[in-house]
Amino acid sequence: MLVLVILGIVFLLTAVRRIGRVSMPVWAVMTGGAAASILCGGISLPAAFRAVDFEVIIFLFGMFCAGQVLELSGWLARAQYRIFRRARTKETLLISLVFFMGMASAVFMNDTIAVIGTPVALLMARKYGIKAKELMLALAFAVTVGSAASPIGNPQNLLVAVKSGMTSPFADFIRYLFIPTVINLALVCVVIKVFYPGDFTRCPIRHHPERVKDPHLAMIAKITIGTVLAAILVKIVCVSVFPSFDFSLVWIAVAAALPGLLFSPRRFEIIKSVDWRTLAFFVGMFVLMQAVWNTGFFQKLIAGSNIDISSVKIITAVSVIFSQFVSNVPLTALYIPLLKEAGAGVTSYVALAASATVAGNLFILGAASNIIIVQAAERRGEGSISVWEFTKVGLPLTIANSLVYLYFLTV
Repeated sequence: MLVLVILGIVFLLTAVRRIGRVSMPVWAVMTGGAAASILCGGISLPAAFRAVDFEVIIFLFGMFCAGQVLELSGWLARAQYRIFRRARTKETLLISLVFFMGMASAVFMNDTIAVIGTPVALLMARKYGIKAKELMLALAFAVTVGSAASPIGNPQNLLVAVKSGMTSPFADFIRYLFIPTVINLALVCVVIKVFYPGDFTRCPIRHHPERVKDPHLAMIAKITIGTVLAAILVKIVCVSVFPSFDFSLVWIAVAAALPGLLFSPRRFEIIKSVDWRTLAFFVGMFVLMQAVWNTGFFQKLIAGSNIDISSVKIITAVSVIFSQFVSNVPLTALYIPLLKEAGAGVTSYVALAASATVAGNLFILGAASNIIIVQAAERRGEGSISVWEFTKVGLPLTIANSLVYLYFLTV
């Protein structure tokens, strides 16, 4: 049970982030927790190595490389102008950002949009005089909520779509979750406006087109986007029509990274600019969560309780609460066999996907996309978002989002 104590300390240090003059970035706290779990015998070194999901690490590395190509070339800034130039006020800019990034997450996966969307949001903050922290929060909540609408929006949704036995995962997700997800994206806008009324006003804004910085790299950026779109389309067709030909999401990220790494003379600059600290965070998280998983504490707590585990209300409560301790993907992996044994229907499975997803809005550590956004902002010197800052907005939003899904899945 010492591992559970380590987990508690990690949560505490993540919240504090500083002791005296010593700053403790999130990645350092998590990797320190992983090292402590190995040293205390909570997990062996070989088991720790096996616990690291290298597909996720490669996926993030590939998307980080692709993101750097888009950013360094200036293509991303130009795309930002073209997408959001119709927004006439700071208020409509917020709405445009939330809905565009949210819907894009349902197609491109939330972690991908977190990587690409962070420099876009930071650029918008500088151009339009909006505090970066507020836009980072809006982006984090938007990519989490939006990803719930699709079976490829995030890893836990994909896990549900593949392991639950759904015959038509895209149709089922759209049928049950599309409308409540749109409502929940609107709630993201409302909650952000409530907490930051002075930042998203009807004050007019002026748009200025951005120039491409590196024409050659911009051409590679276009190839990168085209490659990603083509790979995602093939993935959707495989999942829906030819499941025997399906392939891992990691290959989409590899395809996204290759144009820049193979054809750009700035390949070493691209690799150097990768957010290595975030990759370190994920390695540490995989090790620590596996050590927590090995204790069996949370599995016994769920399996041994006398509750109807297939009830949408119970699924929502369990997912939101326990995802904060063992992460939403392991929680989903644990819950699916229990639902199968209980003979649960499609509604229970989509409830699991939706609730495990919006659980990421409660704490910074609740979703991988949160960490990507927060660390990217800190690395660029745009300030940090404290656990309290995140949770004071995320808590009411998570409750509201959960109630919306509950309503639509139980009526």
